[in-house]
Amino acid sequence: MLYDKHGPALVAYACSFVTDAGAAEDVVHQVFLRLLSGPVQTPDVPVAYVYRAVRNAALNERRSGQKDAPLDLDSSVFKRGDGNREAALALQHALAELPEEQREVVVMRVWSGMTLEEVAAATGAPLNTVASRYRYALGKLREKLQPYRKK
Repeated sequence: MLYDKHGPALVAYACSFVTDAGAAEDVVHQVFLRLLSGPVQTPDVPVAYVYRAVRNAALNERRSGQKDAPLDLDSSVFKRGDGNREAALALQHALAELPEEQREVVVMRVWSGMTLEEVAAATGAPLNTVASRYRYALGKLREKLQPYRKK
């Protein structure tokens, strides 16, 4: 159920830490395989736990000597309902320019619908810090994506 509901958002989140979508998908799949392969104590906030696990696995992947390569910003991991590929790529570029802490809060909040309390639990940051990161990130995204806003 967690994978069905949050899988695409988790892959987008993992893309914040590794350099390509394939590696991000591998990280997410590895996390779920580990969860399914043995007894797991059910955490209080399962979605926060999975995000934390994906973050840790992605950072381990990045540290493990993965060849550093620039993120392919011309291949969007986002899809728009109206098919506007240019706007989807602009969103991906804008997210990539955010500081990592702000980007992870936005992905968790917007694409997984997590509450700010759940995001705080997943990141280990205080609630007020998470709220500030989210507010600053949204302001930056609004500014960068102004040309793509519907009127």
